[in-house]
Amino acid sequence: MAAARAHWGSKFGFVMAAAGSAVGLGNLWKFPYITWENNGGAFVLVYLAAVVVLGMPIMMAEILVGRRAQLSSVPAFEKLGNKGWSTVGWLGVVAGAVILSYYMVIAGWSIKSFIQCMGWSISGYEAPTKDAFGQFLANGPLQIGLTAIFTVATAVIVFRGIGGGIEAATKIMMPILVLIMLYLVATSLTMDGRDQALAMIFNPDFSKLPASGVLMAVGQAFFSLSLGLGAMVAYGSYISKKESIFGSALWVVILDTSFALLACIAMFTIIYSVPGLDERISGSTVGMLFITLPDLFYTQMPGGIILAPLFFILVAFAALSSTISLGEVVTSLMIDKRGWSRHKATIVCASIIFVGSILAGLSLGAVGPLSNFEIFEGKAGVLSTLDHLAANWLLPLGGLGTTIFVGWYLGKKDTLEELGLTRGTIPFHVWLWCLRIVAPVAIIALLVAVIAGWDFS
Repeated sequence: MAAARAHWGSKFGFVMAAAGSAVGLGNLWKFPYITWENNGGAFVLVYLAAVVVLGMPIMMAEILVGRRAQLSSVPAFEKLGNKGWSTVGWLGVVAGAVILSYYMVIAGWSIKSFIQCMGWSISGYEAPTKDAFGQFLANGPLQIGLTAIFTVATAVIVFRGIGGGIEAATKIMMPILVLIMLYLVATSLTMDGRDQALAMIFNPDFSKLPASGVLMAVGQAFFSLSLGLGAMVAYGSYISKKESIFGSALWVVILDTSFALLACIAMFTIIYSVPGLDERISGSTVGMLFITLPDLFYTQMPGGIILAPLFFILVAFAALSSTISLGEVVTSLMIDKRGWSRHKATIVCASIIFVGSILAGLSLGAVGPLSNFEIFEGKAGVLSTLDHLAANWLLPLGGLGTTIFVGWYLGKKDTLEELGLTRGTIPFHVWLWCLRIVAPVAIIALLVAVIAGWDFS
């Protein structure tokens, strides 16, 4: 007889875990960067609209599939649909595994930066040489070692299960994340550039929004919420029938969006407060996070010797809260599909992912063939290739499949029952219209843009 499925201990536990999945490194570097590149206010407004009409409906749909089936992504689509629909689940699982394999590498950099900042805070700041970060990336053994630390930390939490592992960890990490972010924002707002920063973020001027910025905002709204990779299906399968899917999803969206906006406030205030910094912003989002910011903490910001290590704790926790959700995607599949114990599934999946992480880590300059590997034009290296594949193809296709499945295939009786609504209500029709029409059109537009040469990675 199959064991009873685990459930979150509370709505708060689910919200913290799901928000942790959504709040990741992309909130800390990608969202501020593309907001800056698209001139702020109008981009933010389009992003918020996309979160409401695209992100929220798809998140509810993914949670609905998981809770209705009481299974992870692949078997959930198969149970509620048929074997053909399991392809949608597989897209999510493959996307989760691909992202996790290179995300572990980048997450490991936060450990190095934290240790480095602790040393500077104790012994005094010494500006790194111009090529120091490049040398770090090309240090293969160090890349593997840092990745291994993050892989083990992720596996230990997933190994411990839903209540004692994922929920317990995120209920500690997420409040700490919020407190550190609020402290960072409060400190940055004492700097001279705060008025310019707030004006750029919250005063929309559509004459400054490039046409490409609209699709970028739509893409960011989709990717920011961890949609299309099976995480919300897996997490949804552990939600009690007593909990409101709408209420739970709403809290996740609010927390994720607030975190992204707070990151913008802190980053933009720093940029406007340091003369000439707006002209020195690197074309690399990674460069801003791991190269420029540490220098600014110690040379420009009040209390930088405290803020710098705290910031990279924030980065590490944000990364870890995301890696455990991705780890759960592949682990729960082996539990539900193969009947493995959680312990066996966690160890096997973590080991396989780690092999992929090694290849990604060594493709940053340590091993020539891996660094020069190229499938997509302009994306050299295993890490860049995997990032491009997931962001531009796997996630949109998985999300599109979900909208079609829940919006058009799954019966209204099932959806109404899970959402706790009655037929004919305005909220249900609005949600269904967004899922059937708005979301698929937006995702198809993203895919057309990718075919035309755009890059959302």
